[in-house]
Amino acid sequence: MISRSLSYFLSVIYVLLITCCFSACSQYSSRPGAVTFHNVSSRYNAYFIAEQDLNEAEFTMKKAYREDYNQLVPILYPMDSVLSQSVKPQLLDAIKKASIVAEKHQNSKWLDNSYIILGKSRLYLGEWADGLEALRYVYANGKDESDKNDALILLMRAYIIKKDFSNALGVAEYLSGQAMKKASIKNFYLTKAYLHQQNGEYLTSVAILEETFPLLEKSPETARIHFAAAQMYDKMGQYALANKHYKSVSRNKPGYDLGFYSSMNSLQNRVFLNPKTDLSSIGFNKMLRDRKNEDLKDRIYFTMGLLAEHRKEIPKALDYLQKAVASGGKNQVQKAYTYLQLARINYESLERFDLSKAYYDSALTVLPSEVPEYRLVSDRKKALDAFVTQFNIVYAEDSLQKLAQLNPAALDNRIDQIIEEKERARIEQEKKAKADLAKAKNTGSPIALAPSGPIGIGNERRWELYDAALVNQGKIEFRRTWGNRVLEDNWRRSTKQAQVIAANNPVAVDSVAKSEPVEEVMTKGSPAWMALHETLKKNIPLTEAQLLDSRKRKEDALYNLGKIYRFDLKEPVPSVATFKRLLNEFPNTQYKDEIYYLLYLTLEDTSPDKLTWRSKLLNEFPNSTYARLVSDKAAESREAAGANNPLKAYEDAYMLYSKGEFNKALEDVEKNLPAYKGSIMEDKFALLRVFMIGKVRGKEAYTQAIGEFIRLYPNSIYLPRLKEMQELGTLSAGKR
Repeated sequence: MISRSLSYFLSVIYVLLITCCFSACSQYSSRPGAVTFHNVSSRYNAYFIAEQDLNEAEFTMKKAYREDYNQLVPILYPMDSVLSQSVKPQLLDAIKKASIVAEKHQNSKWLDNSYIILGKSRLYLGEWADGLEALRYVYANGKDESDKNDALILLMRAYIIKKDFSNALGVAEYLSGQAMKKASIKNFYLTKAYLHQQNGEYLTSVAILEETFPLLEKSPETARIHFAAAQMYDKMGQYALANKHYKSVSRNKPGYDLGFYSSMNSLQNRVFLNPKTDLSSIGFNKMLRDRKNEDLKDRIYFTMGLLAEHRKEIPKALDYLQKAVASGGKNQVQKAYTYLQLARINYESLERFDLSKAYYDSALTVLPSEVPEYRLVSDRKKALDAFVTQFNIVYAEDSLQKLAQLNPAALDNRIDQIIEEKERARIEQEKKAKADLAKAKNTGSPIALAPSGPIGIGNERRWELYDAALVNQGKIEFRRTWGNRVLEDNWRRSTKQAQVIAANNPVAVDSVAKSEPVEEVMTKGSPAWMALHETLKKNIPLTEAQLLDSRKRKEDALYNLGKIYRFDLKEPVPSVATFKRLLNEFPNTQYKDEIYYLLYLTLEDTSPDKLTWRSKLLNEFPNSTYARLVSDKAAESREAAGANNPLKAYEDAYMLYSKGEFNKALEDVEKNLPAYKGSIMEDKFALLRVFMIGKVRGKEAYTQAIGEFIRLYPNSIYLPRLKEMQELGTLSAGKR
């Protein structure tokens, strides 16, 4: 039996069909009958299906989206073309159905809405040009002002995702003067807050959100926005205001993970607000005992580690962070942040550079490449690779030179003592490993199987093969002791041991003998003992020539360390200390003029020593390139240049160069180069200077300028070209 409502609906359709027949239902007709027909036909057919497809796709994408609560949660969900692959059929169907309205119902009032669906679906699929074109079409040709505003709000969101903040701000300023419906006002405020959040303007963003919250209903979406607001207050150090919004999260039906991270951050802020708070009294232990948090223990321990470090309790912080790694949570991203924290503490607080590098290596294996920290971590890891190499050289040569000062009998006793200490440590380590292995077999647990390896922090340890950082550190220690060994039987025999150590020239006696994995206990005076003794002794610089070589290696390593601190690690204080140490230990170093220059650049303007190093450079090396760069003329040029456009200055200098006015061009570049120190154009100015020196000052000065460029800009994209010019001396000076 047909229901009354269905009968009514069929009657309306019947009337419309009759009306259409008598009034010529053209999609271009403005007659009431034709317009009504196309409105009903488009609304309850193509547009309805397109809207349902888009809503279903958005719901599925939001459900599949995995939030990284260690990062700033975006106010609006990203439009990710990778995430949309799972719902591509729905989005394509939405585009197809929305296109029907545009093709067959031009006089329908749902035309603008259909174009919005069309544009939004294409944006989700990553078809940015087509998506933006559809939204701009609505703004330019739309008939309904409300629809035009909705299209502009979505257009602004697309600009934000593409980091086109200037265009997004222009759209926002236009919309600010438009009258909008309540739903559009809410979307506009959220999108504008999203714009300022993504642009790093957190104060403006939270101010807009505070005006928006009264317009939002209680929902998981609102809980998520409260969490984003709280995070921004955290970044501004407003912990009390942040906790106000963390509490609002729990009142808006959050998912379990969102509620958990909100509680964790709120507890963390309580300690920041009251540093004397006892960690055991604020709920961490209760959260650890809760079975629902079994997969989140790593985050709990991580937070406890952060708070312990905040209180300068470094051993306790490391213990908590090790427990975070050992808890084995499913969230690999969280493990990456734990590794980063361990790397930072070991680098900054403990100066365990090898271990810090190993943790950075481990973090990069699990850290998503799209997070903001990835590039910074990658750069820090590369810098530490070079840093650890140079640092070990300095340490090694220091150790070897100290040993060289001992008399022969004392030296032999010291080497025997080193071997004895390491052999005793190896035996104790093997005993402990066997005891742990027996215990693990009885309990069936892999915990505490590993000996006290390079980390040595805390009592609860995971098997080293389960910890990427320990594996990396083990590889470093192995290569340091044994070099690159071929996989073969009996590779640890004492005769091979001596040969390999000698061949690989270990960096220091202490580091060489750090872990001697011989198969049997060595006794003093045995052939294995004496072979190792002689091998270690060969590396000590006992002759004048060997001592000169050792000092040269140390001088070069200190110079490289200072530059790594200055340019790669961005740490001016240790850079200055390293350069001063180099000058103290090697008063006649070949790098003296450059070090004076780098000390002058690195020190703050308020430092009383800054002008001292400038004076030393001008007095001792008046004709050097570095003296020209800090001369009074260069200083005047730097002050005059101020905030001038470096690209314009470069173009002017290059124009003079191309016209053959080499002297004038060189003078301008040497004036401008200090003004743009640290800018993206610095190495480009320096490269042009090299070419012009070849034209003006001859081949010898040209060769020297190439060498200076290679030392000053080791990461420049032009370095391969300069090295080629340095190696191929047959190239004419200044040839492009």
